[in-house]
Amino acid sequence: MNTNPLLDFSGLPRFDAIRPEHVTPAIDTLLAQAEAAVKAAETVAPVRWDTFVTPLDDASERLYRSWGQVSHLQAVVNTPELREAYNANLPKISRFGSAVAQNPALYAQYKALAATPEAAGYDAARRKVLDNALRDFRLGGAELDETGKARFAQLQEELSGLQAKFSQNVLDATDAFALYVDDEGELAGLPADVIATARAAAQKDGRDGWKLTLQMPCYLPVQTYADNRTLREQLYRANAVRASEFGEATLDNSRNIDRILAVRSEMASLLGFANYGEYSIATKMAADAPQVLGFLRDLAVRAKPYAQRDRAELEAFARDELGLDALQAWDLAYASEKLKQARYSYSEQEVKQYFTEPKVLAGLFGVIERLYGLTVQPDTAPAWHEDVRFYRLVDADGALVGQFYMDLYAREGKRGGAWMDDCRNRRVTATGVQTPLVYLVCNFGRGGDGQPATFSHDEVITLFHEMGHGLHQLLTRVGELAVAGINGVEWDAVELPSQFMENFCWEWPQVEAMSAHAVTGAALPRPLFERMLAAKNYQSGMFTVRQLEFGLFDMLLHSQYQPQQENVLQLLERVRDEVAVNLPPAWNRFPHQFSHIFAGGYAAGYYSYKWAEVLSADAYAAFEEAPDQLAETGARFRAEVLSRGGSRSAAENFRAFRGRDPQIDALLRHSGMVA
Repeated sequence: MNTNPLLDFSGLPRFDAIRPEHVTPAIDTLLAQAEAAVKAAETVAPVRWDTFVTPLDDASERLYRSWGQVSHLQAVVNTPELREAYNANLPKISRFGSAVAQNPALYAQYKALAATPEAAGYDAARRKVLDNALRDFRLGGAELDETGKARFAQLQEELSGLQAKFSQNVLDATDAFALYVDDEGELAGLPADVIATARAAAQKDGRDGWKLTLQMPCYLPVQTYADNRTLREQLYRANAVRASEFGEATLDNSRNIDRILAVRSEMASLLGFANYGEYSIATKMAADAPQVLGFLRDLAVRAKPYAQRDRAELEAFARDELGLDALQAWDLAYASEKLKQARYSYSEQEVKQYFTEPKVLAGLFGVIERLYGLTVQPDTAPAWHEDVRFYRLVDADGALVGQFYMDLYAREGKRGGAWMDDCRNRRVTATGVQTPLVYLVCNFGRGGDGQPATFSHDEVITLFHEMGHGLHQLLTRVGELAVAGINGVEWDAVELPSQFMENFCWEWPQVEAMSAHAVTGAALPRPLFERMLAAKNYQSGMFTVRQLEFGLFDMLLHSQYQPQQENVLQLLERVRDEVAVNLPPAWNRFPHQFSHIFAGGYAAGYYSYKWAEVLSADAYAAFEEAPDQLAETGARFRAEVLSRGGSRSAAENFRAFRGRDPQIDALLRHSGMVA
């Protein structure tokens, strides 16, 4: 066995053995191998798939699999030592990626391969790999002159460092905050499990009382349930100014934001694009930035009247029932929850007691079995933390389809949010089929006193959402790395399978089957579910315009922003004037924490959530139209959408499944925004 676990590809990753000191030697070794493979590929003749593409895939896959493990650990068990190793190697990875993307000899070899008689007979997946490769060379700067190439590579490397720093600043600013409360009376309204966790957190620090943090399992309940308005305001303010000029100078993302935008703009300009938005959209379903802006604004015109009604109702309730004359940002979640309880006679906390972790997981796995005839079984693997569980997915014949890790609980040193990432992609090689392996990561509260965790219904939806991404990766039938799973799928279509899965959290037979009260074991009562269903589109107008605010801000920032005329906060203000109904305080620094667009993959792509929601709502409508043909429709969805990966366009996948282009009607109906 290899002594460096990051160089061992014989089986599952050895997460229990990886140490920060392994990172640099492993990455240096794999980079040298990948660079040697590139060198050999530049002159290989005759150029054929097995002599050219396969050796390149072999070397780059090992490099990116190893680096993927490092990136993953940096996100889920961050330590100063690991971060240092990650930051030291990130520029090397960026430089290698830039060098490959701009390599004129490789570009010429790909063009030569595409022109061979052999290529004319390739299957759809291999043809798509070639088409994408030629496009990506152009987008990677391969057609620039030597000066332009050097500058583009320099900008890419700088950008990856800036994005990593942005994300780390948000994590550090989140972890740095703690509010210790000595009087339990100040915590009135908070759920018992949140109070117990806060107590344990204070004891761990050697303190009396209760420790409140900005981790979501603490922050959200304080905003939603704490009767103490001052407490809500304290946490809201701390959360709203994270990683900005109002905190520690070393964690301020202000300069990072400006520089990230400047770098992206220069990169796009070098390649001949009018702006970064157009550069980003070159690999997406949407045609151009004006089409995206038109889509978002059309939806805003439809949604804003519903949002204004939601806001007016909330203001009246807060004034008449809660004595809140002026509804502040830190009152929104609290007043919204009180109005929901008054209107629908239930609270999220009441519902949460019915969704215990074992039942929810069994319910989720049951949906997978009913839709696709696949079984989820517990499995074992080396893990990075004691919280992690591991499963295998098998077909009706018992054959392995893929495996996945689940890391569900929030903790210090773990990035916030929820995500799916691939650890190893599906690939057909000379020796057989390499099965996919994925990570599913969430940030839920854990159970206490030997009791299982309980999830809010929103958290159940989040879990189904991430599993939808996981199934997209796990159920691919494509054998070529570059278009297997979510690889090569247009970014604005990548949320289709995840949002599609959310719908099953609203089906009564499903909810009944996956609920059992934490104390009594009773299933969620049907009348309570009916009230939840009635409340499903509660404030959907406000929620929709908030998403549109983020999407418009992102696309305008990357397609029309002129820093000499206005700053980022002024642009956001302009967007809010157009679509928002809830205006936060002037000191709110939302952009400084907007990791999706400044550190994640959503730059000039945040609109994808709404774009894909149109697709997912319309796809789910196919199941609604044939309720007695679940397995048949599921098999078709798997065959035409999930299994195809990026081997053909998302528009073709959708048409093959639905028999027509997507329509917005189902989304508006599911959101309760129809007359």
